[in-house]
Amino acid sequence: MLSPRTAGGAWFCASMLCFASVLPAADQAPSAATQPAGGTPSQSAAEPPAPATQPAEPSYNLATTPKLLGTWGGVRTELEKAGFSFAPVLISGYTQNMRGGLNTENAHDVPGIVQYNFELDFNKMKLVPGGSFFIRAIQTWNDGVKDDVGSISTPTNTWGSSGDNEILVDKWWWRQRWFDDRLELRLGKLQNIIDLFDVNAYAANQYTKFSNSFLVANPILPSTKGIGAFVRFWATDWMYVQAAAMDPDQRPTRTGFDTAFHGPCHFRGFWELGLTPQWPSAKGTMPGGYRFGTWYDPKTKQIFRDSLGGARFPRYNTGDMGFYMNFDQLVWKENANPKDKQGLGVFGRYGYAHGEYNRLEHFWSLGTQYEGLLPTRDKDTLGFGVAQAILSRQYRHEINSRADRETVYEAYYAIHVTPWLQITPDVQVITNPGGTKDGRDSIVGSLRLRILF
Repeated sequence: MLSPRTAGGAWFCASMLCFASVLPAADQAPSAATQPAGGTPSQSAAEPPAPATQPAEPSYNLATTPKLLGTWGGVRTELEKAGFSFAPVLISGYTQNMRGGLNTENAHDVPGIVQYNFELDFNKMKLVPGGSFFIRAIQTWNDGVKDDVGSISTPTNTWGSSGDNEILVDKWWWRQRWFDDRLELRLGKLQNIIDLFDVNAYAANQYTKFSNSFLVANPILPSTKGIGAFVRFWATDWMYVQAAAMDPDQRPTRTGFDTAFHGPCHFRGFWELGLTPQWPSAKGTMPGGYRFGTWYDPKTKQIFRDSLGGARFPRYNTGDMGFYMNFDQLVWKENANPKDKQGLGVFGRYGYAHGEYNRLEHFWSLGTQYEGLLPTRDKDTLGFGVAQAILSRQYRHEINSRADRETVYEAYYAIHVTPWLQITPDVQVITNPGGTKDGRDSIVGSLRLRILF
């Protein structure tokens, strides 16, 4: 049997052979299972009557098929119509700490992740109106170069930070929608709070956009992966409120039931208000998203104060909270076609957590994305962002006097080679890795690969 590292290299080599045989092509619509949590609710409509004669299944074309494996001779299409979808995705690539950090000798890796996404749409099956069940298994290998950089942030978030797992069910939920999708409830293993909160149109997908964790999510939010409940209500087409309670004690290799329903009650609470206006312009409406949220953590944490240089025992307190905000806004469009997304967008984030309980007290990020910058490359995206995490004054005073802040600069160019293949060169500059003044500034380069099967 191949080791996880060897298997990862084999995946990467096979993927590059696929890339060598393809032609440039274009668009692909995201599946319902991967839609951002903050998107506008869809409006229910009666399905049109089926035509008397079904159109013939189009022939397979490697350059234009939405997925590499096609429609399985029409079987996949019929299953999706019946309410069953299966969407495997591979994200892999090469990453290297080229300069600075803690180590540059052999500081390179080929990390990766395969996602196996399954969804049963009971609404299409005409069994449960508005009901669906989603489950995802993942297979991961290698850890990337975070240990070589010594940073707080993860240069290859998720696709290069999950270690070696042969197969692991990391996410499942029941989703129920009512009132033309204006009210949604999810129950299950929601996996990660950043899938649902603090989402952003330009900086929340580490597989297709920015790679560094600081430009994927706000690190001020306590990382929470486990069983919980989530509810969202759209008061209007441009405003929603949502909340969630999740178990933070769940272990990745366990089901989560052993901690969610046994032992201390440590469920973390999250709340968010979102605005999604459509600003008018000479070239049509320009969508935006503005989100304001808060969280509460009941777990016991150390207080960074009153230790008198270690003369007293550390103090602890139960209960912590913080707040965050973020925005994304399309500010310029190339043309008036409402389905065309070519243009310039901007984004930003801010977060605050109490400095007496948290290593990071403030966080902010700003950036921009341009889709379709080059002629004939309408789906390619160019992005640049800067993010900074500021360590708390109390932590500096009590734990590490050399602590300061860590700053990340990242630029990427996502090349949509075909609807099923995206290749993304990426470069990052990480100053003060680890947030200390002693860290050597690091330069990390990567080449990311994404294949939809």
